[in-house]
Formats: sequence, structure tokens, C-alpha cells
Amino acid sequence: MIELPEALRLADEMRAILVGRTVSRVLPPSRVHKFCWFSGNPSAYDAALSSRRVVGADGFGIYAELLFDGGLSLAVNDGVNLRFSKSGELPENYQLAIVFEDSSCLCFTVQMYGGIILHGSDYENEYYVKSKNAVSPFSDDFPEHFRRVFRESKPKLSAKAFLATEQRFPGIGNGCAQDILLKARLNPKRKLETLTDEDAERLLSALVSVACEMRSQSGRDTEKGLDGMAGGYRTMMCKNSLMTGCPICGGTVTKEAYMGGSVYYCPVCQPLIK
Repeated sequence: MIELPEALRLADEMRAILVGRTVSRVLPPSRVHKFCWFSGNPSAYDAALSSRRVVGADGFGIYAELLFDGGLSLAVNDGVNLRFSKSGELPENYQLAIVFEDSSCLCFTVQMYGGIILHGSDYENEYYVKSKNAVSPFSDDFPEHFRRVFRESKPKLSAKAFLATEQRFPGIGNGCAQDILLKARLNPKRKLETLTDEDAERLLSALVSVACEMRSQSGRDTEKGLDGMAGGYRTMMCKNSLMTGCPICGGTVTKEAYMGGSVYYCPVCQPLIK
């Protein structure tokens, strides 16, 4: 799933590979995916984008976005996978494909769900706007932003909910939150009201340092880029941890269903304090 490290990696790759290429045609879905959302009819994307040149790319929050001349943008989020093929080879099933004048192509497929949104400057989706306007973990303003959000959050909120819900920190989702909480030595289910000032500062430090590591290593190894290669950041808390154990103490990692998803944590390094 696209979280901030992947959004930034995809933007980097699109700028390096796609800028300067001109669209020849856009192919609508070869297979309808009922949980893939478009802005309007994807069959109309060809007329809108044909002959337009790619002029840039951006990544923010949970979105990666391709920019075209004439002010049009194509944004993707959540479970949309992007793959570039220099030869123009397409998979059997895809939700969208952009073919360029040199016959190379950018293919879009969707796993569980995701959006492929063609828009001008008037896209007012709540998640998009919050992602676009988010305070970056890499900015000097982020520590004060984090502390303010922490102060204003409900005391009964869990650490996982604080990080990964309600777009408090766009681009920090369940995937990134797992490693942040491990580094902060906090249980995902621990309530904010049980955190000391030292705990909160440790959580802030962990969020910034983990985000920087993921960014510098081209995203998580659980996600792939335009070339189909996994990112270089070795995810510490995921399904693989059930076999390898806690990377800090070597103990057994616990997996539990929580808040509509799975959480992974070490009972020793991340005790649940009530």
C-alpha cells in the first residue's frame, strides 16, 4: 500500500524516467476492478491525455502524482501499483495503461482497492487535500506540529490510532506505524493517557527517524517501485517477523487483529501498560 515512503519513491522514479515523454494513447481497464475508483470514465482519459507531455511528478501523504502540460495531473493512492515497461509489454489484466510515443508504457494495477484520479487544479477530496497540505516529517516544523496534535488528541486513543487514523499524519499508515512503535518501545494498543512526556518525545523521535530511514532507502521492502523491485528498507514488524522474531531482543513477535487490521509487536520490548 502507498504510504509516504512509497509516494516519495514513486515520485522520484517518475521524474527520472517519465519526464519529457509524450503520451501516445491511454488504454482503459482490460479488467474491471470493482474497488478501483476513477474520476469520471477511464475511457475518457485517452482524449484528455493524448499528445500531452509529462512535465513532473510529486509525492505526498498517501498519493503519488504524475504532472502533464496543460495543468492536468494523474494521482494514485492506496493499493495502486505502477510499473514501467520500456518495451511496452502489458500484463493481461490492468486498470489503466499509458503508452508513450516511444512505445514504452506505464501500467496501473490494483490489489485490494485504490484510486486513479485524473484532475485539474480543482480536486477537493478530503484525503488528497490533507495529504497535499500535510506537515512533512522531514521539515523543521514537524516536531511542534506533532506535539500540538498529541495535546489535542483524546486521551483514550491508542498509539496505533494516533499515528495511523484520521489523517493526523498523512502517509503514516498501519505499515509504517508498526516499525515506529517498535523503535519507540510502545505497544500499539497503549492509550495516550498512559504515556509520559518522555514516551511522547520518544514516539516523535521514532516517527522522524524511521520515516527518514525509509525515505533514504527508497521505501519499504514490502513494497515495489516502477521497476518491480522492492524498496531497500528492511521492515522490522510485519508478517515475516513471526518467523524471524523481534529484531531488538530476539523474542517471539505477537500478531493480533486490531482496529480492522493486524498489529505486530514484541511483548517484551513493547509491553502493554494500562
